[in-house]
Amino acid sequence: MTHASSNAAPCALVVDDDGMVRMAAIDILEEAGFATFAAASGDKALLVLEEHHACIVLLFTDVQMPGVHDGFALARMIARAYP
Repeated sequence: MTHASSNAAPCALVVDDDGMVRMAAIDILEEAGFATFAAASGDKALLVLEEHHACIVLLFTDVQMPGVHDGFALARMIARAYP
């Protein structure tokens, strides 16, 4: 799910397996002036990052998520790959 637009707003990536939490975080960040990208898992977040890492300045992630990458592992991977 992508909400980011082509304007100059900073971009945030919201990662949460709970759709309601994800939508609430997106709403808050967009009200604060961020363009947003969303992913339901760490694995999907990595795919979003591969394409859009240049504009993403903020990561909002759940800690416990299904799949190979929980929030801590995702944050560590992102810090190494996209400092």
